[in-house]
Amino acid sequence: MRNALVFVLIAAAAVSVSGCGSDDAPAATTTTTSTTSTFADATGEVPTDAGPKSGAASAGAALTVSDIRIGRQPGFDRVVFALGGTGAPGWQVAYTDRAVQDGSGKTVDVAGRAILEVRILGSAYPFDSTVAPFAGPDPVTDPGTPTITGVYKKLVYEGVTQSFIGIDADQPPFAVTTMADPPRLVVDIATP
Repeated sequence: MRNALVFVLIAAAAVSVSGCGSDDAPAATTTTTSTTSTFADATGEVPTDAGPKSGAASAGAALTVSDIRIGRQPGFDRVVFALGGTGAPGWQVAYTDRAVQDGSGKTVDVAGRAILEVRILGSAYPFDSTVAPFAGPDPVTDPGTPTITGVYKKLVYEGVTQSFIGIDADQPPFAVTTMADPPRLVVDIATP
């Protein structure tokens, strides 16, 4: 019985590693990876561009948002979407005039002067990824980051997790990167 359990665990690990990507997946130019960074010690450049950003998910990515954190760095505020599952996330991040949920078309009330829509590509429903989904508050807020009014409505629809970041500024520059081990999507927003 014990040998069977060890075999199952080794087989599961091999399957999850083999699904982490392929050479056929397009590389995103703004992606960085780190195996040692934590939220507190991660650094980055102050964003200078407010235009839309996008990057492709790895082939076979099946990720679920397991945590959302907000913090302040010198010159910018940071939102981190911690992910569980397999593969690397893709993203589409851009300012929008209204926060409208995919699928339902419902409008989400978002505080602030600007709304940054974050779409995490390569997402999976928790029952498909077997990762416990983020169960924290909606919106996620942090009084130490007054520029970010909140991170709202993390919803999954057709392989995309959609969220909105309320910003108390007029469309400041932002940057999007990823980190690995564990996978994370990071959105840095310049502070006034």
